[in-house]
Amino acid sequence: MPGNGLWRTKSVEQSIAETDEPDTKLRKDLTAWDLTVFGVAVVIGAGIFTLTASTAGNVAGPGVSLAFVIAAIACGLAALCYAEFASTVPVAGSAYTFSYATFGEFAAWIIGWDLFLEFALAASAVSKGWSLYLQTVLKHMGLDIKTTATIAGIDVDWGSLLLVAVLTVLLAVGTKLSSRVSLVITGIKVAVVLLVIVLGVGYIKLANYSPYIPPAAEGPDAGAGLEQSLFSLVTGYSGSTYGVLGVLAAASLVFFAFIGFDVVATTAEETRNPKRAVPRGILGSLAIVTVLYVAVALVVTGMVPYTALKTQADGSRATLATAFAANGLDWAAVVISVGALAGLTTVVMVMMLGQTRVTFAMSRDGLLPRSLARTGKHGTPARITYITGVLVAIGAGFFPAGKLEEMVNVGTLFAFVLVSAGVIVLRKTRPDLPRGFRVPLVPLVPILAIIACLWLMVNLTTLTWVRFAVWMAAGVVVYFAYSRRHSLLHRKDEKV
Repeated sequence: MPGNGLWRTKSVEQSIAETDEPDTKLRKDLTAWDLTVFGVAVVIGAGIFTLTASTAGNVAGPGVSLAFVIAAIACGLAALCYAEFASTVPVAGSAYTFSYATFGEFAAWIIGWDLFLEFALAASAVSKGWSLYLQTVLKHMGLDIKTTATIAGIDVDWGSLLLVAVLTVLLAVGTKLSSRVSLVITGIKVAVVLLVIVLGVGYIKLANYSPYIPPAAEGPDAGAGLEQSLFSLVTGYSGSTYGVLGVLAAASLVFFAFIGFDVVATTAEETRNPKRAVPRGILGSLAIVTVLYVAVALVVTGMVPYTALKTQADGSRATLATAFAANGLDWAAVVISVGALAGLTTVVMVMMLGQTRVTFAMSRDGLLPRSLARTGKHGTPARITYITGVLVAIGAGFFPAGKLEEMVNVGTLFAFVLVSAGVIVLRKTRPDLPRGFRVPLVPLVPILAIIACLWLMVNLTTLTWVRFAVWMAAGVVVYFAYSRRHSLLHRKDEKV
């Protein structure tokens, strides 16, 4: 029900009705198959190609495979909640739109501001991984070319800037075209992942799994101060490198690899039959990648000792190709690097798509300049797409990947908490709404999702929490300085 001030809500019916406004109408081109492609395209990539090896070497050892299972359980619980919301409120904006219908405008703004952090920084972080693999491929071709250059004393990642520029233009041309490109590239990277599993199994040495969970590190490797997990800082337990706490910290890190199924929810408004297609896309893509992630983690940590996967003194991080090169399979390392280039391309593209759709929804509601929500001849919000491209390029070109990944994780987990709570609220306030998918055992499943996500959050570094608090504080300032007064609901209240 509508409220006043910070807690005024936007009804589900109103949100759906606004999707038919001519100036801000998105083209409904996507099918359940397209959504599954989007989901798999974005989820398979970041974790397998850029996080698995380095997290095993630096944080969890062979126990990284268990970390993937823990992260998958948390994601699965949250995915059920996303599926219900997306099938009930098939409107662009994902968690932002859901929160507007349940908690009110201020909470919606906060979650929308939070989603900026998730999608834009995720695209930036994965772009840097793409650039790293491009450098590897060029080296195998005999071209020892660095994809970073120092300009006026500043390190610039030109490889990631090139990728972002191309994908920005592609997304501005049309979502359907983007999904077709994703389909082709996703097929390539799934084949590469299967190659990793099938070929790598023959090189597994059981001795590399012992100890499965290495003893907790002590000394400088243990992490201290703001670099240790919030849980370690508060409880006074040892640092979160290796040991049981290391596995939990690793689960919070590899959670980044599962980010993507919530992007499917942002495309609900562009889907022909969202009540059926969106839940299938969300849950189907998550189930597929979980199996592949655990299998790849077991293979890579079985091929080489986890100590061989540590980040080098010069800052270079281990990848899947590292394990194969160590076993003399240079040709496989080349194939993996090429597959990673293809795979990470779709990850960046779909993350940027999610960012543009959240910004589009907020602009249509007046919380951001409404002129940004206009769609062009291709039926896409071109202005927002180009602005997003610039922001992602800045993050990818000038900031380190590791810090970007942790910021993405805390932002995404926060969104999951609100969406899970929102399912409980909407069940009580609007039991009459038609739901294409219903979360089983409400409120138990949403409560478990909230607990699991909060647990992963407290295992992120304290410094990540500090940065997150600063970002959210900035969002509060923007809301009261601009968004609250320009909100369409605020203007309607004034007329009344």
